[in-house]
Amino acid sequence: MVQITFKQNPVTLPGNEVKVGDAAPDFTVLSNSLEPKTLSDFKGKVLLISVVPSLDTGVCSDQTKRFSEEAASLGEDVEVLTVSCDLPFAQKRWTEINGVDSITTLSDHRDLSFGEAYGLTMQELRLLARSIFVVDKDGKVTYVEYVAEGTDHPDYDKALAAVKELTN
Repeated sequence: MVQITFKQNPVTLPGNEVKVGDAAPDFTVLSNSLEPKTLSDFKGKVLLISVVPSLDTGVCSDQTKRFSEEAASLGEDVEVLTVSCDLPFAQKRWTEINGVDSITTLSDHRDLSFGEAYGLTMQELRLLARSIFVVDKDGKVTYVEYVAEGTDHPDYDKALAAVKELTN
């Protein structure tokens, strides 16, 4: 089981840790237009899945902007997803205010389906733990980072390198 802290306090992450080599677990989240989205909606794409507790916080905002800036250089075969428990309306507002249109934001607020499938739901906060997953075109997980302290940044360079390995 992954052990992380949030603001230096330990949090409980029920569920299974996803590891490199695993088949990416399926999930059902909501798009900003309230449409259900599942893993199969992105079939045939390399996925960079950036998970944040809330877009309305500094590190989460920075993380999402960074991957948005990088998205265009990753190619047409790559889909960058940001998943949080923010309401779809809040995600849409955030993306519009910040001019972020090269990634897809998805909400796990309704069922915590993504959080449960990937072992990311911080039980004490009902938010998702900061993490990064790279999934190849066949649905296999090729890179994982569970960020040890929820208020820290992920390793952007390693995540982007993992994506580029799959697209070269």
